[in-house]
Amino acid sequence: MSLHERIKQKLDEKNLKAADLARATKKSAVSAKKWLDGISVPTAENLKTIAKFLGVTDDWLLFGGKEQQTVDNNVSNKPARLAPVLSWVQAGTFTNVQAIDMSQVGEWLPLPDECTNCFYLKVQGISNQPDFLEGDYILVDPDVYYSDMQSGDMIVVRKFEDATFKKLVIETDGSRYMQALNPNFQPNIIPLDEHCHFVGQVVDCMRFTYRAKRRARPNLS
Repeated sequence: MSLHERIKQKLDEKNLKAADLARATKKSAVSAKKWLDGISVPTAENLKTIAKFLGVTDDWLLFGGKEQQTVDNNVSNKPARLAPVLSWVQAGTFTNVQAIDMSQVGEWLPLPDECTNCFYLKVQGISNQPDFLEGDYILVDPDVYYSDMQSGDMIVVRKFEDATFKKLVIETDGSRYMQALNPNFQPNIIPLDEHCHFVGQVVDCMRFTYRAKRRARPNLS
């Protein structure tokens, strides 16, 4: 179940409508409907307002699992900032984050403070093993400039409708190409020609060594 589906679920349980959500967040009915349709995602501030309005935690709205009720206390929690996990198909047609159809995003991960428009991609294949394993999440910053990239940087490039990430190599004569970190992967070198478009720099990597579906403890009372 996605974020917008969990919001709709709690609205239905409380017999509330999109108009009620709009009033609670002091936003337009159009904005509320976009949240419920999965077209756009509430900001961190709006998300906390929605969670309080629905009587749940913002963590539950974002990640699901065992539902937790909100608890009133005097602790001020910093709102979570999240980045979308895009598919490689979306990366292959990437122009900017704002152009992505967020209703097609099913997974979100924490966004570092220093990033604004960063997004995640889930590693596929063995081309960059052992540094990057299949299933890892790489964080891509699209706001950096290709001209600032240095030899050895990991970058994401799209060519036509295909996207890939590899190490950038800059030779002493100024020629540039991409190289797989796995020396046994073929083709190991990918030329950078006029059809290649720079998407962003890989600035971080997240690896889950174990992830299980959360299950609520049965009520034995």
